[in-house]
Amino acid sequence: MSTSFKTFLKHTAKDFHNQSVNPPVVRASTIIFKSMQELRKTQAKALKNPTGGHYDYGRQGTSTTYILQKILTKLEESYHVFTTPTGFGAVFLAIFSVTRPGDEIIAVDPIYSPSRLLTENYLKEFNIKTSFYNPHDLNTLKKNITKKTKLIFVENPGSNTFDFQDLIKIISIAKKNKILTVIDNTWGTPYFFKPIKLGFDMSIVSATKYYSGHSDVMGGSLAVNKKVYNRVKIAEKMTGLRLGPDDAYLITRGLRTLDVRLDRHSENAKLVSKFLSKFKNIKLLYPYKKNSYNYKMWKKFYSGASGLMGLKIRSKNKSSVKKFVNSLKLFGHGYSWGGFESLALHQELNETGKRKFLKLEKDEHLVRLHIGLEDPSDLIADIKQALKHIK
Repeated sequence: MSTSFKTFLKHTAKDFHNQSVNPPVVRASTIIFKSMQELRKTQAKALKNPTGGHYDYGRQGTSTTYILQKILTKLEESYHVFTTPTGFGAVFLAIFSVTRPGDEIIAVDPIYSPSRLLTENYLKEFNIKTSFYNPHDLNTLKKNITKKTKLIFVENPGSNTFDFQDLIKIISIAKKNKILTVIDNTWGTPYFFKPIKLGFDMSIVSATKYYSGHSDVMGGSLAVNKKVYNRVKIAEKMTGLRLGPDDAYLITRGLRTLDVRLDRHSENAKLVSKFLSKFKNIKLLYPYKKNSYNYKMWKKFYSGASGLMGLKIRSKNKSSVKKFVNSLKLFGHGYSWGGFESLALHQELNETGKRKFLKLEKDEHLVRLHIGLEDPSDLIADIKQALKHIK
C-alpha cells in the first residue's frame, strides 16, 4: 500500500526488536564483529553498496545516523544525504568537495553571512575566488562566469532580505556552462521544495532549525545527486564531517512532526503578514503580494512558505525601531530559528554581510521575525502593541 510522505514520517523506522516507536541511540567508536571474516564481509558490502549503512568504524556512522540519512534521502528525493555536525558544516562540505585552488565560485549576494565570510575571505587563502550576483538580475551571474568557474552557490530566499530567484534559469545557465550547483534550502526545506528533483546537484539544510524543531540540536544535511556523490563521499571521509548519534536521534524524532509544524508555521505567518501588510511604513519581505516578482518566483517552485520573514521598516528614529523589537513580549531575541517559539531580531547592517546589491536608505531598517507555533491572535496583538513605539 502506497502512503503519503506525511504518513511515512509517522510510521518509518519503528524498532520492533527493541519494541520502541523511535529507533534507539547506538553510540560506538569501535564497531565490533564476531570474527575477521564477518568484518571483511561488511567491508566488501560497503564497497558494493556504499550508501547501504555498512560500517566498520564508528566515525562512519551507526544504525542511528543511517536511519536519519534514509529518511532524509526519501524526503529530498535525492541519490543520498550526508549529515554533518552543523548546518554550516554542510556548507563547507559542499564547497570543499568540488572546488580546488585556482577555481572560482559565484554566489548569490544575499548569502548567509558566515557563508559569505567563508567564500569571500577565507577561501582566498587557498586561491579560490568568489564573485557575487544580483538575485534579481541574472545577467550579473552570466557576466561573472569564466573557464575557472566550478560552482554556483544559491540561497533561496536570500538571507535577511528574502529575495526569491528564478531557479530554473540558474540551473539552465549552470548546465550550459558545465558548472555544478548547490542551494541552501533551509528556509523551505524539502517539505516545501525539492532542489535535487528540480536539477540542483547539491542541497543544504540546517537540521538545527525545522528538522529538529525544538531549538536544542545542532546538525546539517547535504543532499546530492549521483553525479557528485563520489566527490562528496571522499571529502566527508577526509574531513570527518559527520553527525553524532545523539543529535541524529533527536533530529529523527523531530522529523515525525515536520509536516504538522511547518503547516502551522505557514498558517501563522500568513495571518501575521496579512496584519503587517496594512502598515505603509513597513515593507513585508515575505511572499504574500500576488503581483510581486518575489511571490511569482516563490509560487513557481514552492508548495508552501515557512515562518521566517523580514520587515523593512521606514523610520528616521533607529532607536524607536529597536524599542519596537525590545517591546515584543512573546518573541524571544536570539539567533537561529525554526523552533516552536517566535523570535525577533533587529538586523545591524554588518550582520547582513558585505552586500554588493543591498540598497537601504538611511531611514530604512531590517527586522527579522520567526513566526512560531503560538496562537496567531496572541502574536498579532503583541506586534500591534509594540508597533506603537515606532516613530
